Amino acid sequence: MCEYKSEVLEASSSTFKGGIKDSAVDKLNELINRRASEGWELAFQSMALDTSLAKYNILLTFKKPNK
Repeated sequence: MCEYKSEVLEASSSTFKGGIKDSAVDKLNELINRRASEGWELAFQSMALDTSLAKYNILLTFKKPNK
């Protein structure tokens, strides 16, 4: 059995205008590496655009074996 943990990163649509900016990738890598150091493995990722607020929500789900 595994334990799961989900987190949402928010980014404005300007972050992705003309391609994904390095700062967005750095923020994403920082979170993934921080969770990896805690024993979590990235299991699932998705992105949705909230057009009314012009922002993206990036859902990251991590998993690790139960102890």
